[in-house]
Amino acid sequence: MSDDLPPDDFGGMAFLNDLMRLVQAQAGGNNEIVRQLAHSTASEGRSEPNIDPVDRIAVEELVRIAELHVTSTTGLSVGSSGVSVEVGNRSQWADRTINDYRPLFEHLSSALVAGMGQPTDEVSPTDPMAAMMANLSHLMGPIMLGMMTGSMVGHLARRALGGYDLPVPRPTGEPVLVLLPNVDDFGRDWSIASDDLRLWVCLHEVTHQAVFSVDHVHRRLTDLLERYASAFDTDPERIGRQFGGFDLTAGPDALAGLQETLSDPDVLLGAVRSPEQEAIQPELTALVAAITGYVDWVMDSIGETLIGSYSMITEALRRRRVEAAAGDRFVARILGLELNAEQYDRGTAFTAGVLERAGTDGLNRLFADPQALPTPAEIDAPGLWLARIDLPS
Repeated sequence: MSDDLPPDDFGGMAFLNDLMRLVQAQAGGNNEIVRQLAHSTASEGRSEPNIDPVDRIAVEELVRIAELHVTSTTGLSVGSSGVSVEVGNRSQWADRTINDYRPLFEHLSSALVAGMGQPTDEVSPTDPMAAMMANLSHLMGPIMLGMMTGSMVGHLARRALGGYDLPVPRPTGEPVLVLLPNVDDFGRDWSIASDDLRLWVCLHEVTHQAVFSVDHVHRRLTDLLERYASAFDTDPERIGRQFGGFDLTAGPDALAGLQETLSDPDVLLGAVRSPEQEAIQPELTALVAAITGYVDWVMDSIGETLIGSYSMITEALRRRRVEAAAGDRFVARILGLELNAEQYDRGTAFTAGVLERAGTDGLNRLFADPQALPTPAEIDAPGLWLARIDLPS
């Protein structure tokens, strides 16, 4: 796959050829096709310059400022050696994210493959297209791992400002991510002072890093995300119905129809939420609400005195996060994340309720130990949470 792939998802007549190359690459454990797809989607087929060293150094200095304030406000450790930062362009951000999210997508792929069973038709190994169509249900699992990883990470890279635009833990000890071209583009679009916006993003990243550096928080959220990804139910008959009507000998119209079908998230997944996922969802949503509410409070506590245009930046970026593009919502949906205004408001209300009743000392107990993480009922009733954590063990 070349770097001049059209910017639209799996666009053009090259789609099926790329798809088969992806199947073959996944079968051999080769992630290069996935990486190239992510690069091409992220960069929209254009060459990206590296980050200017002067800008890199400036962001590193802002991260140190953010770290100082976050540790002072929260009392949380950000690691034995402090916070480091990786300042990159879209393709570099996509590379890190492919690696960091790989376990989640592998859990998802395993679930899809397990549900689809084994192929039953005998096909010629010298005819890749015939093999794909005859064994489509079985092939969709490994195909989807590559398609979703490459395309969705590429989509996220077009929009992300840092590594925690989605509240998903990354491997412990890695640098925080700042996607500087996107940050600076957003600042120009909104006429925001560059240093103010960069510091806001650094503060956002370092605050998440501090929360996810709490070992039991990192482990609990990672476990919930992986369990959710592993619990998809697949429907091979539905996939067969979706693809059974395509005659690939009918020319461009048929190929365009196949492309459109594979670009539909519901069809692409061929999966439905399972009872196990329904059971996991409330706890996952409650934990994410607690984390996002706490992060917003920390940022407000620091940013309002540290960043001159903090209120304007915050209003713009918090509106932006609940008005995500379809591709971003698809990523969140696959991972089980309910990232809408209602859920962010739950986190904000929980944090405000704790502060009203118990002040910052009470709120700082949120991540004190595994038993202090709030339940779904407690997110909507912070008084219940405070009463529970004050009970003798």
